[in-house]
Amino acid sequence: MLNLTAKEKILLEDEKSHEELCIQKYQQYSQKASDPQLKNLFNELSQHEQQHLNSINQILSGTVPNINQGQNQGNQNPNMQNINTMPNINSQPLQMNTYNEQDKMLCQDSLSTEKYVSSTYNTAIFEFADKNIRQVLNHIQKEEQEHGEKIYNYMSQHNMYN
Repeated sequence: MLNLTAKEKILLEDEKSHEELCIQKYQQYSQKASDPQLKNLFNELSQHEQQHLNSINQILSGTVPNINQGQNQGNQNPNMQNINTMPNINSQPLQMNTYNEQDKMLCQDSLSTEKYVSSTYNTAIFEFADKNIRQVLNHIQKEEQEHGEKIYNYMSQHNMYN
């Protein structure tokens, strides 16, 4: 059983609230998006954020999630699925200047959220005494960065930066 400090518990509660907000946003955004490809991306992001939330809840309950579980056996830990299961939006045909303004706003907000959440994990990693928890938080942070990359790639492909 983990013995978390008061500060570690506060940091985890913050991460928990961030993950809950991300789940809520991505579920709503998948309904609001006009592009089916973007809807799918938001659905996948919501599922990954749920896995992060599950991991945070495990830590708060005194258990360190095993981020390597199943990798040698060919199956994945349900709390830490590999981000590569997300659809590859890079293989989709480029749609020149055909994006919806609301889709662009949803993407901009999502990318800003991922930047922020990734940075909060970065701070939290340095505040934990337990190496195993730091590894879990580092793993989640890496996935948050990959989420941001997926959103950026979608935006770039749809000329939302031009």
